[in-house]
Amino acid sequence: MAELIIPRPQNRLSSELWEKHGAAVVTGACLVFIIMAWLAGKNEMGGIEIAFYVLAYLIGGYQKALEGLETLFKEKDIDVDLLMVVAAIGAAVIGYWMDGAILIFIFSLSGALEGYTMERTNRDIKSIMSLLPEQAVILENGVERIVKVDTLKLGDIILVRPGERISADGIISEGYSAINQASITGEALPVDKEKGDEVFSGTINGQGAIQIRVTSPAEETVLSKIIHLVQEAKNEKPPAQLFLEKFEGIYAKVVVLVAILLMILPPYLLGWNWDQTIYRAMIFLVVASPCALVSSIMPAMLSAISNAARHGVLFKGGVHLQNIAGVKVVAFDKTGTLTVGRPKLVDVLPFASYSEDELLRVTASVETLSEHPIAKAIVQAAIEKGISLTLPVGLQAIHGLGVQASLDQVEYSIGKRNMFTDIFVEQAQDKIASQLEEEGKTVIYIAAGHKLIGIMTIQDSIRPWAKKIISDLKDMGVRTALLTGDSNTTAMAIAKQAGIEDVYSELMPQQKVEIVQKLENLYGKVAMVGDGVNDAPALATASVGIAIGSGGTDIAMETADVILMKDNIENIPFAIQLGRRTDKVIKQNIVFAIAVALTLVTLNFIGGMINLPEGVVGHEGSTVLVILSGLRLLR
Repeated sequence: MAELIIPRPQNRLSSELWEKHGAAVVTGACLVFIIMAWLAGKNEMGGIEIAFYVLAYLIGGYQKALEGLETLFKEKDIDVDLLMVVAAIGAAVIGYWMDGAILIFIFSLSGALEGYTMERTNRDIKSIMSLLPEQAVILENGVERIVKVDTLKLGDIILVRPGERISADGIISEGYSAINQASITGEALPVDKEKGDEVFSGTINGQGAIQIRVTSPAEETVLSKIIHLVQEAKNEKPPAQLFLEKFEGIYAKVVVLVAILLMILPPYLLGWNWDQTIYRAMIFLVVASPCALVSSIMPAMLSAISNAARHGVLFKGGVHLQNIAGVKVVAFDKTGTLTVGRPKLVDVLPFASYSEDELLRVTASVETLSEHPIAKAIVQAAIEKGISLTLPVGLQAIHGLGVQASLDQVEYSIGKRNMFTDIFVEQAQDKIASQLEEEGKTVIYIAAGHKLIGIMTIQDSIRPWAKKIISDLKDMGVRTALLTGDSNTTAMAIAKQAGIEDVYSELMPQQKVEIVQKLENLYGKVAMVGDGVNDAPALATASVGIAIGSGGTDIAMETADVILMKDNIENIPFAIQLGRRTDKVIKQNIVFAIAVALTLVTLNFIGGMINLPEGVVGHEGSTVLVILSGLRLLR
């Protein structure tokens, strides 16, 4: 017999298209052949009718039959794929080609839809790997040499120029700069670093050239550990998926065993003749076919996923919809998740004879030439108020502290509190600054000459919906937690504004993983919400990882199970409610499908109360009903 070969496209683009849409093409071809067979039958073209049915069986059932046979011979196990094909062939053997073909088509369609829904990308590791520099500039006796990062040894000194990505974990040995650590710690603002401070591979150097003494080989950097954690978590199957696979295997074995017994025992126990026995056994294979049971799950899943997508919530697979139904804790990252992720000028508090606008004018003018995010926030606030700015003279950066410059022949200093050791700060002014810091704000001091003329505060603002989201989750019986790399003061202030119960601050990525695992042990399933590379291991470890779409990093979105496409974190309660409703509908469908199957099986063997066409009608009717039941979730 000639082997059936499905041609595979040769070029890469065609191959990718086939991988994405091949199942849909096969399902469509199966339906076309079924329609052609039906038309041939209507015109009494018996031979052509059977030929088209055979083609429908081969096209629609080939892949499932192959998978079922591989499971049987390689794993010595029986799955639902093989059972469905046997049931369809059984229907054809006793002359019911259309019924068998419809079984094949329904199962093929289910598989195609599942393929689209469950398709997961493998770009996550590639995305995070792009953050790892391939080369480093090593200093040996004052001479620069470019080397591969994986050749760096402990103690090597590397040079990182302004704007470059740091190529190894280490300690700054010379220089100072503001380091953007958002990819590792999630901090919204760059962190000032000087000699003796630790820096991480994959983070971005600011305006100063620095020399770094390497403290970790390439395979042991924080970023490499993030990659390892993501890979490890992605290789573990969720419990719901394992349960479904186990249930499917048990169901298939039970049906096959019962079918074999029904083909052998009735002539001896019930006095049936062999024709009657085979006929009843074939009816059993048809009515016990798992189409209704399988359709109890996927149409409901797909409908819910479609519903969620219309609301800007993308589920990467049905199992995540099931998992989110059982979530007991929602853990939020702070920067870019609960907060907007962009620092803004919040307070302008002038002292002495300065007005707010005048204080903002001189401060923004001095900061005009600075690239620091805090400076940009101050300048932007002045521009929005229509304040005219003047270029400063002699701008000088004071490493890790602030800036100094002359404006209108007055020397201005702008920066942190410990920059002003020689300037008198009144007790009342210090008290105001402390209160503002307790609110999670970054306080900036401004002095003219040796006199403090005002303070300003910068803060990453909380999202407008955050408080209501937390309240809604609590009403649903879901606990909330905040996981952030920021300071405890900032974390507590944000948590207080949002109404979050549990606060975990100053966390590295691996510590976020530990907290997620701790919460799961204490309360049950955890949903982690984040948007950065630093959140990726926690997203992968959590029962459900939820990523912010429009502002999130590629690695966060690829690692997560659920993506909020429009930064609409207000849809997190909606997603959980949808998951719970889906779980309820699926359970109803499963109970109904099993009840109908048991009823048909019973009627088949008690006095032969149904024939094969009636069995097919009952079976297909239950399949249609559970599909329609699942479609309720489109609302």
